[in-house]
Amino acid sequence: MPRVRMDVPLLSAVPPPRLSVTKPAARVPQRRNARSNRARILATARKELGRNPDITLEELARAAGVVRRTLFGHFPGRVALLEALAEEASEALRDAAVAGVQFKGPAERALAHFALSMWPVGDRYRMLLALARHDLGAERVAEIIKPAREDVTSILERGQRDGVFHTHLPPAVLSAGLEALTVALLEQVNTGALEDDGTRSAVAMLIAAGVPEKQACAVVEDVAATVTAEAADGTEAAESTAD
Repeated sequence: MPRVRMDVPLLSAVPPPRLSVTKPAARVPQRRNARSNRARILATARKELGRNPDITLEELARAAGVVRRTLFGHFPGRVALLEALAEEASEALRDAAVAGVQFKGPAERALAHFALSMWPVGDRYRMLLALARHDLGAERVAEIIKPAREDVTSILERGQRDGVFHTHLPPAVLSAGLEALTVALLEQVNTGALEDDGTRSAVAMLIAAGVPEKQACAVVEDVAATVTAEAADGTEAAESTAD
């Protein structure tokens, strides 16, 4: 039987080395930065693609102020970026249309509410039309826009039944005409030929639908205050959720 030397300390008697525990790096700021970068990339893409549908991802990254690797970290390729833009645009347009349909009151007020709610997201709509000719295809864009178009058509149908809008054109055709008018006015704002916060476009839409000019101006002015209050409430809710 081997003898154990008493002058040699046993391993069990040796205190274990202290482990240095490193606190995990805070990930919240990283997530916030990632969300901020993604939002900035999408905002830049909306603007630049509406102007030049052939812009490259490298050019978009430079315009957004991020490196190429950051852009590809969020969107592996052009298709992924375009689909994200399409979904974002679809949601924004659908929300604007639903708000108009659910808006309580006469049809002309509902149409004004839609026009004013849609104006801030008009760049998304214009971008979709530009992409329809290049990347997404007309059928895909029509699919995205369809819910908003149907909601506006239902407002026009109600207004025609109530005698508020003219019946010279079927509701769906009138909706297409108002859609083209809105796009044209957005283009004029982008070129600097027209200054508008959405109220002039809303008035023009009501007049085109058959509402007398003086009445259209009064309706838009009244509804604009409601839309502004709703936007402020939505911003506060979003900020509280983010916190």
